[in-house]
Parts: sequence; C-alpha cells; structure tokens
Amino acid sequence: MTRSKIRDRQRLTGWVLVTPALLILLLVYAYPIGRAFWLSLFTQNLGTELEAVFSGLSNYGRIWGDGAFWNSILNTTIFTVVALVLELVLGMAIALVLDRSFRGRGTVRTIAIIPWALPTAIMALAWTWIFNDQYGVLNDILMRLGLIDRGINWLGNPTLAMVSVITADVWKTTSFVSILLLAGLQSIPQDLYEAHAIEGATPWQSFRQITLPLLMPQILIASLFRFAQSFGVFDLIQVMTGGGPAGATEMVSLYIYATVRRYLDFGYGAALVVVTFLILIAVVALAFYLLEKVRKSAGVDI
Repeated sequence: MTRSKIRDRQRLTGWVLVTPALLILLLVYAYPIGRAFWLSLFTQNLGTELEAVFSGLSNYGRIWGDGAFWNSILNTTIFTVVALVLELVLGMAIALVLDRSFRGRGTVRTIAIIPWALPTAIMALAWTWIFNDQYGVLNDILMRLGLIDRGINWLGNPTLAMVSVITADVWKTTSFVSILLLAGLQSIPQDLYEAHAIEGATPWQSFRQITLPLLMPQILIASLFRFAQSFGVFDLIQVMTGGGPAGATEMVSLYIYATVRRYLDFGYGAALVVVTFLILIAVVALAFYLLEKVRKSAGVDI
C-alpha cells in the first residue's frame, strides 16, 4: 500500500471517529445561532412594547451606521491581537524554561498553572485594586521608587485602561498557553536536537528549524483557543472598567449585553450576535488558510 493511500485511510478513520462529536457540536451550536438569526429578522424593543414585529434585514442595516458597535469591534480587536501576541511569546518562553530539567520542576509547573485556575472575576477584582489610583499597590511601588510624584489613574485614562485590562488578561492566561506549548515540546524527540548540534547548529537555529515547525499544531490550538476567548471577553472587563472610560474598553460582548439587557432591544441584539459570529468565522477561516500555507512551507502535518 502506498504512503498516500495509508494517509488517506488514516484521514478517513479520523473523520469517522470525530463525526459523532461534530454532530453533537452542530446540534449544540447550530440551534442558538439559527435562533439568533431568526430573532434578528424582527424588531422587538420598547418601541414595539416588546412585541416581535417582522422587519426583514432592517436590523442589519442599522449595524452599518452604528459607530458604537464598530468601536467595540475595534477595541475587541486591539485587545485580542495584543493579548494573543504577548501570551504566545511569554508562553513560549515559560514553556522552554519548564521543559528543562531542574530540581523542583514539578512544583514550578504546578505553580505556573495557578493564574489560569483562578476565577476570572476574583482575579479581575484583585487587579482593580492593584491599579487603583488612590491605594493601589502599583502606584505605591512606583512612588517608593521615585518614578512618579502622584498616583496615576490607570483605569480612568482611555489608553492606560486598555493597557491595564490587557495586562490582567495576559497574567491570567499566559500559563494556559505555556502548558499547551510545553506538551508539544515534550513530544519532540531529543535526538533531533542532538543531531542538529553535531552538525554545528546554534540553539537559535535549532529553535527556528526544529522547535517552531514541530510546535505548529500546538501554536494553532493555543491561538484559536485564546482568540475565541479573548474576542468574547466579558467578566474581566465588566469587573475592571465596565467598558469605560468613555467606551475605551467596551468590548463587543459588553455592547451586545447592554443592547439586550439594558435597552431591551432584542431583535437588534440578535443581529449583533449574528454579525459578530460571522466576523469570528471569517477570521478563523483566514487563520486556518495562513497556517496551512505555513504548514506546507515547513513540511509539517497539522
């Protein structure tokens, strides 16, 4: 049997094994999205006394002129991209350290996962105290070091507020990325590095030519997980800033929540959900396309 036929049979077997799980996921996710699309075709708000009135695609027409929604998309994009890049870089560095042999490595690995295990709301509240301009520990440290003369209003400045929430998110979720990458590192045979070193390769060359290509599946999984979670972030922002100041940290999830729960505009809120879902699908498809090109150029099977 040729290698191509063996690979085709393995792929067919894989699809057969995952089909039941895919069907369950389809039932779980298809109905809410389908229901949201159906609701988006109706106008149901205080103006209609919460009665559903069929309005076709008018809710989608409102979206194009909704500057607040697109501002929330921009905020979410900035938050997601910056946090994801930092988490991948820091997670890779931590994974490389945890992959080495040293005394107490098991204890250090356990400690490394603690930030991810903490409830997000409690962690966000702790970071709110850290960034407080009156009694926050960060301002206290900076003033003791003589770097500032008075407390900085971290959560009251639009730019600093975004930096603050990104910092809190990176602190919490970098450990999750590092554990995923560590699992990938441990699956790479050490013989490859030894052979590469014998040929005169430097550690950086080994990292670039062996580690990165073989870690591509784990990088893909970590990126998709963190992208989906970051793009849908809610509790962290709600606790730390509530979307402020002046909407500087209002993510799309908070905007949709306010539209539905505060203004009781159910039809328009459903339309926002559908559009956000389509944006996510488009970004994930683009990511898969780019990573597929990287996979082919590196010769790695993902």
